[in-house]
Amino acid sequence: MSCPLLTIARGDSLTAWELSEVEAEYFPGEPATASDPQDYKYVNGFVDVGDLPCRVATWRDVAKRSVTLRTDWPVEALYLPGNNRRVEFSQFRHRPTRLARWCRTRVAASRDRYCSFELRTRGGVHIWVDGELAGRFEPFTRNADQRSVVHLPIKAGGSEIIVLTEDMAERDTNWFFELVLLDDVTLDVYLPGASLGDHVETLRGLSAQVRTRGDVVTADDELTLLFDTPAGTPVRIRAVIATTSHTRAVLLDAVYDLPAGATEIALCSGHDLPQGYHVLQLTFLAGDSVVERTIGCAVLHQTSAKRLGGDLADRKKQALEHAIAYGENRMGLVVALLEGGETDDPRIAGIVEETLLAMAERRDCADFVAVPLLWVWIRYRDALPANLQTRIRQAVLDFRYWVDEPGNDAMWFWSENHALCFHVAQMLAGQSFAQDTFSASGRTGTAQAELAAGRLARWFEAVEEDGLAEWNSAAYYPVDFIGLLTLAELGPPDLADRARAMCDRIFTMVALHTLEGVPAGSMGRAYDKELRAGPLTELAPFAAVAFGQGWLNKGVASLPLFAAGRYEPPEGLARYAWLDPGQVVSARYLQGYGPAAELGLYKTRDVQLSTNSGAKAGGHGHQQHVLDLRFASHPMARAWINHPGEDDPWGQQRPSYWAGNGTLPRVGQHGNAALLQYRPGSEARLNFTHAFAARAGLIHHHHDDLLVLEGGDGLVALKATGALQAIKEGPAEGLEYRCNGPLQGWAVVVAQGESLSDFVHRMGQCRLHFDGKNALVFEGPGSAQLRLDWQQGLLVDFVPQPPPAHGVTPDITISTH
Repeated sequence: MSCPLLTIARGDSLTAWELSEVEAEYFPGEPATASDPQDYKYVNGFVDVGDLPCRVATWRDVAKRSVTLRTDWPVEALYLPGNNRRVEFSQFRHRPTRLARWCRTRVAASRDRYCSFELRTRGGVHIWVDGELAGRFEPFTRNADQRSVVHLPIKAGGSEIIVLTEDMAERDTNWFFELVLLDDVTLDVYLPGASLGDHVETLRGLSAQVRTRGDVVTADDELTLLFDTPAGTPVRIRAVIATTSHTRAVLLDAVYDLPAGATEIALCSGHDLPQGYHVLQLTFLAGDSVVERTIGCAVLHQTSAKRLGGDLADRKKQALEHAIAYGENRMGLVVALLEGGETDDPRIAGIVEETLLAMAERRDCADFVAVPLLWVWIRYRDALPANLQTRIRQAVLDFRYWVDEPGNDAMWFWSENHALCFHVAQMLAGQSFAQDTFSASGRTGTAQAELAAGRLARWFEAVEEDGLAEWNSAAYYPVDFIGLLTLAELGPPDLADRARAMCDRIFTMVALHTLEGVPAGSMGRAYDKELRAGPLTELAPFAAVAFGQGWLNKGVASLPLFAAGRYEPPEGLARYAWLDPGQVVSARYLQGYGPAAELGLYKTRDVQLSTNSGAKAGGHGHQQHVLDLRFASHPMARAWINHPGEDDPWGQQRPSYWAGNGTLPRVGQHGNAALLQYRPGSEARLNFTHAFAARAGLIHHHHDDLLVLEGGDGLVALKATGALQAIKEGPAEGLEYRCNGPLQGWAVVVAQGESLSDFVHRMGQCRLHFDGKNALVFEGPGSAQLRLDWQQGLLVDFVPQPPPAHGVTPDITISTH
C-alpha cells in the first residue's frame, strides 16, 4: 500500500474524501400555512419557527425509503485536510432543495478492529464500510448540530468507507458531517482511486496560506495573492472573482502562472474591478494535482471620505446619479432610473423580469424586491410597457404575503426586517388592487390592506417598545429602510408618521456609531463583509447622504427610496457623526426584546468603542457582534474581539470565524474602558478567543499580554489574561491575536489625551486577572477598579452599575477631554 495521505489519532477528524457531484432536487412539499412563534417579539439569534412543508415531506420520504449503496459515481472533487475539520458543503438556496453528495475514503488500522467515531452532522448520513451498511443517522433538523456514535469495522489491510450525506436546504444551509475518532489508536487514511498527483501537498499548502495583500485593494493597487511558503514547482492558478451581492456577477475569470519559488502573484489592477467586497474562487493546478479554495477581497477605489456638496436635496440627487451609473441590478436601480427620467434604459426590463421570477418562484428575499416593485407600480407604472404592467399585476396578485397563506416555499417571514417588508408589500398590494382577489389568501385587496395595517401596527408597537433586535446592523438597517421609507412615502398617514419616527431613531443610532463616514459599532447581526469592509456596506451611503461626507457605492436595496422620497432625517445629527477635536460622545441605551442589547458608546474624533453588555453570557452565539473598535485613520481601520464559531478564517457559518461568537461573553463597559469574560467550556469547538486588528491605518505595538493599536492620533489598548499569540502566517497573518485558557479575559481601554509612551507605560502597570471566584478584575494606578462578575455584571469600585435610564432612547452626552 502507498504512503497514507493522512494519519489520525484520538480526537482527530477524518478529512480526506473523494466527492461526487452535488445532487440538487427542488423539493417543496405540499402547500401549508405556518406559525409565527415570535408573535412580534423579535428574538436576537436563530429562531425555530417550526417545520416547513419541505421538511415535513423529507421526513415522510425518509421514513419509508430504502437507500442503496452507489459506487459508480465519478469523482467530481476532493476534500483534503486543511482549513476545516468538518466535511462541509454549506450554501444558500432561495428555494427548498434536497441536497445529496457521495463521499469515499479508505482507512487502515494496525489490526482488524472496530473503531468508534463520534458522528456530528447537520443533515442525514448513511455510512457503508466495505459494502455493508454500518451506520445510519437521519435527524434532518434545520441547521442544528446532531450527534451520534458509530462503530466502524476497520481492517489492517484497509477498509473502504462510503458516506452519503444529505440535507434539506432552506435558505442558509449549514450542511456538513464530521467523523471524530474516539479510540486511542492511530489510523492511516488513503485516497487510492483519486488523482491526487505528485504535487497535492504543495497545492494544499498554498490554498491554506493564500490571502490578498493588505486589508483593501485601492484603484492604484494591484490585487496580489500572497503565500508564506515558496512553491516548490510551477503552479497554475485559475481565479474567478464574483460579487457577494444578491445579483451575483462574475467580474474576472483568468488563469495565471505562479513560478517555482514565488510567494506572490498579481492578478489585476484594483482599477479593473468595481468597488465591493468580492469572492475569489481559486483553483490551484500542478501536473494532475488540483486543489480549490475560496477567499474574500475588498476593493475600495478611494480611501478618504468624499464630501458631498450642497444641502440634503442636492446630496439625494447625487445619490440617484451614482446609483444610475454604478448601482447593481436590483429593483432599487429601477426606482433611480425612473425617478431620473431614464425610462428607456435597457436595464429596466431585465431587472423587472428577474424580480417577477423571484416573486413567482417565491424565492427567499423576494419580499425585499416586492416592495420597491410596488413603489414603481404606484409612482411610475405609466412609464412601463403595457405587457409588463399586466405581468406585474399578476405577480402581485399571486404572491404569498404571510404565514397564514398556504405555501411550500423557503421564504423567511420571521425576522423583524422580513416581517416589515412582507407587511408593507401586503398593504401596498391590497391598496393597489382593492377589488381583485389574491390567489394565495383568497382575500380581496381591501381585506389584504386592512389586515396588513393591523400587522404593521403590531410591528411598530413591538419595535417602538423593545427597539431593534438587529441593532446597528450594516446589513439589515438598509433592509429595514426598504419597508420604512416606502411606508413613510406611500403609506396611510398614521403608519407613515410612525415610519418616519422609526427612521429618525435609526438615523440617530447610525450617526452615533459612524466615525469618519463609516457606520460601525456593536451589531445585532453581522457578517464578515460588514466588519471587514465598512465603507462598502449598503449602510455607508445613507451616512454619506444624511451627514454630508462618506462613501457612495453600488448598493441600491433602499438608498434610491431615500433619495427619491420626501423623508428627511432630524436636523443636527451630523454633530454626532463628525466630532471636533477634543469632543467625546457617550451614549447608553437598550435594544431588542429581552432586552437583547445594553449598548455602550465612547467616541472621540479618532476612536469609537461600542459594546453590548446585554449578551447572554455563556450562551451559544449567532451573529451578535459584541465589541467593536473603529479608528478614523483609515476606512478599514477596525478591531474587535470574538470567540470563533468555526475553523475556517474564510468560512461563512453563523457564527463564523470572525463574525459572531461561538460562545457569548459577559461584557461590561465603563466610559472609555470595556471588559470581556469568556468561558468557552470543554464542548467549545475552538478553545481560544481572539482579536482582529486591521493593518490598514493601524500600527500594532505588541508585547506579551498587551496589544496597543495606534491609528492617527487614536490609541487603544487590548490587554488579555494571558500572553497574546500573534498569528504570523496564513489568512490571519498580521491580523489575529489569540488568548488561550479555560477562562479568558480581555480589557479594552481608549487613551484619553496621552502620548504613546505614557499610555503603553500605564497599561503595562495595570493588572487584569480573575479573582478566583466569578469576576474578572482590571485595576491600575489612577483609575477605578473594574470588576466584571459572571452573574452580576460590571461593578465600578465594587458598586454595581445600573441599566440605562432611558430604555431604548439613547442617553447621549457630549463632553471634552
